[in-house]
Amino acid sequence: METIKAIMTRRSIRSWTTEPVAETERKTILEAAMNAPSAADARPWHFVAVDDPGTIAKFTGMGGTEMLAEATWLVVVCGDPSKETYPGFWPQDCSCAAQNMQLAAHDIGIGCVWIAVHPLEERVRLCREVLGAPDAVVPFALLAMGVPNEVVPPDYRYDASRVHLNKWP
Repeated sequence: METIKAIMTRRSIRSWTTEPVAETERKTILEAAMNAPSAADARPWHFVAVDDPGTIAKFTGMGGTEMLAEATWLVVVCGDPSKETYPGFWPQDCSCAAQNMQLAAHDIGIGCVWIAVHPLEERVRLCREVLGAPDAVVPFALLAMGVPNEVVPPDYRYDASRVHLNKWP
């Protein structure tokens, strides 16, 4: 798939079959995450991959996350501020990694939805508890994935009124 096509056709998928995400696909998605840009190439991230249905079920009570019960694979993107060269950039770096994962998943036919965790303290706390993450690491986002059980058509979202030339009008 071409990059522009992947960007323009990627949609959040919230329904999956029971077929597991293959190991080769998992590795490809994680490789894409770790090839994301980061400030000073610090790569202040960790990724917790989850395929245990019992563990996945623990994330379904965060509000609006009931569909996670259908996911066969989750990746929780965590920021590690101790790895930063320039303090404060880890959320941007983790966002780039998460976006790369979404695009890689879409490219290889895996459906993905991004669930925000940080800065919602209740979600951060739950993720830490479920995963046993240390206090110094910040759960940032949860990406739920699986073989899609739905087709969501592309949505053209360009809005010229949001583009300002040279200054704010």
